[in-house]
Amino acid sequence: MRLALYTGLILAGGYTCLTPALAADPTGDWRVADAVANIRVAQCNGSMWGAVSWEKQPGGRDEYNPDQSKKTRPTLGMATLIDMKKKPGVDQWEGQVYNAKDGQLYSATITPVGTDQLEIKGCVMGFLCGGETWTRVAPPIPLSTANAMAKGAPKPTGAAPKAPGTTGGATTGGTTAASATAPAPAPAAQKTATTAKPGQKNAADLVGDICLLPEIAGFAH
Repeated sequence: MRLALYTGLILAGGYTCLTPALAADPTGDWRVADAVANIRVAQCNGSMWGAVSWEKQPGGRDEYNPDQSKKTRPTLGMATLIDMKKKPGVDQWEGQVYNAKDGQLYSATITPVGTDQLEIKGCVMGFLCGGETWTRVAPPIPLSTANAMAKGAPKPTGAAPKAPGTTGGATTGGTTAASATAPAPAPAAQKTATTAKPGQKNAADLVGDICLLPEIAGFAH
């Protein structure tokens, strides 16, 4: 079974100049294997979460969700990696992945491979496992004000660094990571960070800090 999370999404460009020290950090923006999705991964309340951060074909809806009330919800900002906990002694996180192609949840793990790849594996009832490898397109994300509120999480200091500009003509500016001194929660559409899209400069990032998304911020631990 090939794990396919979503269709119609991608973030252009690539991220270079990563150092070996970042090898075990799964946070940041990742391009899915079939080059149609970009998922933003961040640490929220002590767990890793991932959410759709950009749509190649805007206006996607979660039409295959078995919950009738969610069939019309936007896929932009929708959680795909859910409450993933770090496994002791290894650079691997386990939890659930939501597959928007069939509206189902699967047991899953994420494992950083080097500095620029993230291996995703999902299984049904402990078997019939499949997976794919994502490619990094934005740098790791520092703890934000939102996820630093988790019990025991270190408080952030200073502002988040900006990602270097991408090459290949997709953009001439940098990508702004989630701010470590983010203001109080605001609607996603009011975020001011920027993310590059094919053929555009300084395109608005409508997702921002995924820890502020209602689905993630309201998750019961």
